[in-house]
Amino acid sequence: MTDALRGLFAAEPVSRHFRDEALIAAMARFEAALAQALADVGLAPRAAADRIAACCHALEPGGPLAAEALVPAARRAGTLAIPFVRALTDAVARDDPEAARWVHWGATSQDVIDTALALQADAAGRVLLAAITRVGDRLAALADAHRGTMMTARTLLQPAAPVPFGWKAAVWLSPLPRLRRHLGRALEDLRVIQFGGAVGTRAALGGAGDRLAEALAARLGLADPGLAWHAPRDRVARLGAELALTAGAFAQVGRDLSLMMQSEVGEAFEPSGEGRGGSSAMPHKRNPVGSMLALQAGLRAPGLAATLLAQQAGEHERGLGTWQADWWTLGALFECAGSAAAAIGEALDGLRVDPAAMLANLRRTRGFVHAEAVTVALAAALGKPRAHALMEQVCHEAIDRGLELAQALEAALQADPALAAALPPEIRAPLFDPGAQRGDADAMIDRTLAAWRDA
Repeated sequence: MTDALRGLFAAEPVSRHFRDEALIAAMARFEAALAQALADVGLAPRAAADRIAACCHALEPGGPLAAEALVPAARRAGTLAIPFVRALTDAVARDDPEAARWVHWGATSQDVIDTALALQADAAGRVLLAAITRVGDRLAALADAHRGTMMTARTLLQPAAPVPFGWKAAVWLSPLPRLRRHLGRALEDLRVIQFGGAVGTRAALGGAGDRLAEALAARLGLADPGLAWHAPRDRVARLGAELALTAGAFAQVGRDLSLMMQSEVGEAFEPSGEGRGGSSAMPHKRNPVGSMLALQAGLRAPGLAATLLAQQAGEHERGLGTWQADWWTLGALFECAGSAAAAIGEALDGLRVDPAAMLANLRRTRGFVHAEAVTVALAAALGKPRAHALMEQVCHEAIDRGLELAQALEAALQADPALAAALPPEIRAPLFDPGAQRGDADAMIDRTLAAWRDA
């Protein structure tokens, strides 16, 4: 798929950091910083370092260092780094043959690719964290605004009991403080250079490797991990897992919104507009496209994360076919998380909530959503086993006869004075008021909002 077409399932602010040109630019940043670091520690002439850095900074689209020019040779070499370094060396040599000998000094292919990956992840991660924050703020506002908007909770897709819609929005919000915290930590773990040379020990640098690594890290704004991570790939896998979890959290919001948006339910609607949510065949359609994009990302992400987890068992000091897949896979996971966050953000921006439809759907259940409340009230007088058995009988009677639950309960109370005594009218009336069955919803909303603010 071309970079342009991948935009269908990717959010540009995040995914642009994993486009072809972004990888090439990150590799050039590494080589420029390496040359300057060599001069910083006295291993290379400053003039040569400046010439290499200038050449790296002057990359031109479509030139010899562009992805399309490098890919045929990269396919044969098994890595993009080899033709990239060769092309860069040739470019430097055209202006300064002496400076060209210092290109890529002391480094290996994986050093370039992995450090470029760290730079790309750092840039994309900052944008993604900001996107998560924006969505979280919208969900927080939704939770606070709809504390009193009662709707039907559904378990196993069936009506269950009344809940505030604000509480449901708080449930959507609740993973985000954890996700933002753990994603931030995973990004920090990967915010490191890779610099080990041929096998990881930097033996070719004659004891100057530590100083050079420290200077290189400083030039790139990354940390020096103290040991080459050619073989341990936990940093990449951990970040991939957090990205998959992030996409999954937004997919869950999308799943609920799409079900609420069904015309038979009609409780909430994504924003509409020119070209949004239409159909090529049915002009009446108003499809939940934001939810769809979030779900697509959430379904795609777990398999990608599994690829990174499977790459932990590489061979010896540099694996065969394992780390080579990290760049594309991690980039695709950033696409998933970024796309899901952007899609849900757009859906929430213009979300239309219909409290009247929520109330109508509560009433459409013929009172069965209040069965738990009635059972608990009866249990206070009769004990739970007897109360539960009695309510099962009342519910079956109501279903069989097409009655409201309140009607069937009234008939049962008239037939059994002991039962009527256990449930007098002053206790019975609030049991069929959705607003009286809020439980600890307000306290839960408050705690969730506080956790989001504190995060």
